[in-house]
Amino acid sequence: MALVETLREEWKTRIQKDCAGYSPMVHGGILNWLMGKDESLLNQVDSAHLQVICQGMDFRYRILLQRYLGVSPDRAYRQLMQRLGSLVMVRNKIKAWVAVSRDRQRSVLDVLQEIIQEMLHSDRYMQQQSDWITQCTNNLRLRNALLLTSLEEYCLRPIRNQPLLSFRFVNYLRRTERGGLTQVPAGDLIRIVSEEFSADEGETTVSLIDYQAVTVYQDGQVWEEQQAHRLSVLSEFITYLEHHVDATAAQWLKLYLNGFSQEAIAHQLGMDIKQVYRLREKVGYHAVNVFAVKVKPELVTQWLGTSVQEHSLGLTPDQWHQYWNSLPPQQQEIIGRLRVGKTFDNIAQELNLKLHQVLREWSRLYLAAQDLRQAS
Repeated sequence: MALVETLREEWKTRIQKDCAGYSPMVHGGILNWLMGKDESLLNQVDSAHLQVICQGMDFRYRILLQRYLGVSPDRAYRQLMQRLGSLVMVRNKIKAWVAVSRDRQRSVLDVLQEIIQEMLHSDRYMQQQSDWITQCTNNLRLRNALLLTSLEEYCLRPIRNQPLLSFRFVNYLRRTERGGLTQVPAGDLIRIVSEEFSADEGETTVSLIDYQAVTVYQDGQVWEEQQAHRLSVLSEFITYLEHHVDATAAQWLKLYLNGFSQEAIAHQLGMDIKQVYRLREKVGYHAVNVFAVKVKPELVTQWLGTSVQEHSLGLTPDQWHQYWNSLPPQQQEIIGRLRVGKTFDNIAQELNLKLHQVLREWSRLYLAAQDLRQAS
């Protein structure tokens, strides 16, 4: 239990410092909520997985402090709706659906509220979180704050480069546009011959599979995988900055990712604010134009879901068609070989080019695809 106790003590100290104006009961409730229902599981995970868990705890804690702790329930709920409604991808999807639906008077907020209420009542993960929060504290105001924090964090989880809320909206559309049996009563003995059965004499069938439970599990697996990719990219990029740019640049990145403002970073590093802004530009340049393109392109594209082979550089089919037609023959040759798994060395040999020439063309190809994604 040494690891769990150490982690608990660290969080206890941090909560007491950040929430000095609250009672020890509130401190204890927040601590229990962050540590989770089964703390002993933390002793069984490897270091990489533990780091992902700790980052998740820190993310949830910062959401709690920024938006929900000490705020009235009505205001906290409004802030949740504003935060989720600010997601451009989700808002545009809802607007497009409302525009073609029969009820065009509904607002984005109305639809969001329905999705959130449905998640609270039927999503297994949120039900488990609600039960656990009830066990953590008897303070109704704190329970509300913890529940809204859990809800926001859950909705923002990145799944295939989209927030989980976007997929919950798709599930909501499926349920509102056609009915279906998703749960089988636990007390009844049913022999399932197929995953579907005929509802009547016609061809209509009803699925017996709980697709929502499958989706929750798959979303969780994808989220964990993405976090592992993120940590790997972060570790490699920090090492790259330390060895090829400047150790101060690596320190800037660590402080920036921990939520420090540029002024706070300048104070921490003992630098002039103008130097810090120049340092930010240098790190950004190396991240986009060097590390992601020339040093570790496979690692970065796998994390971002923009690989050539699996994700077509993150472009939609229409964008890919437009992108491909805009390329000269040599660049099309390079992209075509990358899509079938050729390495840069292989491509250089096959096209009778120098390696640096292939890497230069790849840099142009990658940045052009990035511009196209951002323009849409």
